Amino acid sequence: MSVASQDDKSRVASNAYFPDIPKILPHEKVFPIQIGGELFRLSGASISSDAPSYFSQFFEQQLANLEENQTIRTLYIDRDPITFRDIARHLQGYHVSPKDGQHFVRLFADAQFYSLPKLISQLFESEIFISIGSRHFQINRDLFQSPGNSPNYFSLGFAVFFSSPNEVFPGLAREGLLRPPSILPPEVPNRSADVFAELLHLLRGYPVHIRNEEHRQELLRDCKYFHLKGLEQKLIPHEISWNQRRQRQEIVIRLEDIKPSGVAFLPDSGGDQFPGAKQSSGWINYMRPFVDDIQRELVVEIGGEQTKVDFRSGRAEFTGTTNQRVSALFQVIANKLGLPVGHERALGLVLLGQNGSTTGSSGPASPGNTPLSEDRVKIKLGPECFIKLDGEEYLDRDWMGSFDAHDNDMADGVSAPSGSDAGRSPFLGVQGQSGPRKRHKRQGSMEEGGGEWVVKRGQWRVRVQTTTGQDGRSGVEVVLVGVRLEAFSGEYGRNSQRGFLI
Repeated sequence: MSVASQDDKSRVASNAYFPDIPKILPHEKVFPIQIGGELFRLSGASISSDAPSYFSQFFEQQLANLEENQTIRTLYIDRDPITFRDIARHLQGYHVSPKDGQHFVRLFADAQFYSLPKLISQLFESEIFISIGSRHFQINRDLFQSPGNSPNYFSLGFAVFFSSPNEVFPGLAREGLLRPPSILPPEVPNRSADVFAELLHLLRGYPVHIRNEEHRQELLRDCKYFHLKGLEQKLIPHEISWNQRRQRQEIVIRLEDIKPSGVAFLPDSGGDQFPGAKQSSGWINYMRPFVDDIQRELVVEIGGEQTKVDFRSGRAEFTGTTNQRVSALFQVIANKLGLPVGHERALGLVLLGQNGSTTGSSGPASPGNTPLSEDRVKIKLGPECFIKLDGEEYLDRDWMGSFDAHDNDMADGVSAPSGSDAGRSPFLGVQGQSGPRKRHKRQGSMEEGGGEWVVKRGQWRVRVQTTTGQDGRSGVEVVLVGVRLEAFSGEYGRNSQRGFLI
């Protein structure tokens, strides 16, 4: 034997080549392992590289009881030798990556069965292999780490594979276990593979063209199914724009899509939110959770024909789920303002007096069960509000000056620039004359509804302002300021907008 080969053998024996491998078994010794019909011979260094394990414990016991002139007994395990080839490569220092879902579960099951901690951890951190709608996906785990998208369906629903690297066979003792139970690759057969592929495309930062509202709802349904809340916020219908007249950014969003964490109050002075009794007027702003980094003035869209406005009294009444959502929004605003309210109701609030006694109703949830409004919410419809009544633009709006015309700060909530229409009533015409533009009023448009309209769809700004009650004490109220309304004056107007099925 050459001097060089003796030196190499000496270095192996002295652990010089394997400084990070513990000496659980003699590194230079070879140990036979029979997997199914194939014999593998692995060095003590290879077995010790991922230990303690089933292999290291078996051969440690043999070496401890080995008598002189006895040979190491072969360890026989009735498992798949093809899968073990990858495990042997891992023990020899090679990086092993699963090829597909079937390969992943076999490697993971055998790594658990053989108690290989490093390989288990490596597979635990590897890509996710899953079948969605009979199509196989290989997903990088980092894709789900963006704000709002974790924890999700994969970290919560597939805990057996992805949540705990320590137990994949809970309740089964490895000692005396001939073989682990059969494991199938993760599968979600009841979801669309095409929709999931589009969600992955979005998560990677690419845009997805929303073809129509039905397509959007498909994406949103699966976002909710997989608990991808951050992605869901990107997909909900919204519009962000810069309002040159108001010098503010605006966000239009549906009432049902508003999240409490995104609601904020911006006083007219531009200061901080007022606490408790230190009250002022301002506008409600909104930022989408997990997505937006700045607040924008909120324009809330309310649809479903569940809004009735009485333009004589300047009040709106809501029914059905819209009434509950408006009440919930008022409750959130009250909490943001730090009003002294109790939380005994899920959607309605009980207003507390100065001595702690209850002064408000504890009945069903409604705007009137918040400290911010009566059951019929106050509204403002100024000349800047576009109204489409019974399918036609409504211009005959002299009646707008009949209520609260003195409340000039409700016109737009910002100081008008020099030389503009500053100081005039918010219900005066656009030319500065005593009324808005006129055209011939359609017969029955006002009279048929008895002064009330049913709003098919409406967009409103949300105003918070101080008010004085009948007892002379100041309080806070929320006012909905009209931006755009599509309304019906009565059954005639509603029927005129009906379409035929064919």
